[in-house]
Amino acid sequence: MKPGDTVVLHWRPSRGIQSRTPAYTWRGEKLNAGWVTTFNQYAVISENRMTPISADFDLRTAPLLGCAVTTAAGVVNNDAHLKVGESVAIFGAGGVGLNVVQFAALAGGYPIVAVDLLDHKLEMARARGATHTINGGKIADVAAAIRAIVGKDGPDKIIETTGVKSVIESAYELTHKDGSLVLVGVPHEKVTINTLRVHFNMILTGSEGGSSKPDIDIPRIVRLVEAGRLSFDGLITDEFALDDINAAFDLVRSGKAGRVLIKVDG
Repeated sequence: MKPGDTVVLHWRPSRGIQSRTPAYTWRGEKLNAGWVTTFNQYAVISENRMTPISADFDLRTAPLLGCAVTTAAGVVNNDAHLKVGESVAIFGAGGVGLNVVQFAALAGGYPIVAVDLLDHKLEMARARGATHTINGGKIADVAAAIRAIVGKDGPDKIIETTGVKSVIESAYELTHKDGSLVLVGVPHEKVTINTLRVHFNMILTGSEGGSSKPDIDIPRIVRLVEAGRLSFDGLITDEFALDDINAAFDLVRSGKAGRVLIKVDG
């Protein structure tokens, strides 16, 4: 890195120097910051937690590359190993789920089924390549609805982003016997499954940021955007000034927004 570089910040380690995590003082007390701090005007961050991008890249879009987009790309490429023509179901059409839909479409998955509880999120999923959408709050048997689309044996790949215990358990039973279930969402409750299926050909795996390598993956994604092969238009639905961050969090919790952007400079 050099002074003046335009960079994307990310929590996944990359190339360069790794320093100790910084200690900030806020309101007279020490603040535990971790590797990357956000929502602040200045930050001390290790070189290996930032990746340079072109100075003329859209800075409104660039923050998306720091987590959700690169995670989604890694989930599809590194965790699910989705192949052309394989069926895939994505539970949760939120910040990561919508990008998973995009990369599943880019990878040639078919059918691509997005499941969520909010119709406007499902509309966003369709705009990003979902061939089918299911509102889990309006259908009594979601598993049966998915099998009616992909076949009685279930999807080849399932990517679970909600972290909801019951959804994870249902997704496990729904996955094709030779398929893969990737857990992106982290549950707050213990999940109960019969592990017999993983003794044969089914793969159950958790994802840590899609095992992404930011210094490799971010430039690749930037090239796809610049070539017109990939667009994040419409993902950011709302913008707030830093002073209004609590209102931004309230909106996120309501489920009514897509991605919410904080403009640190006002």
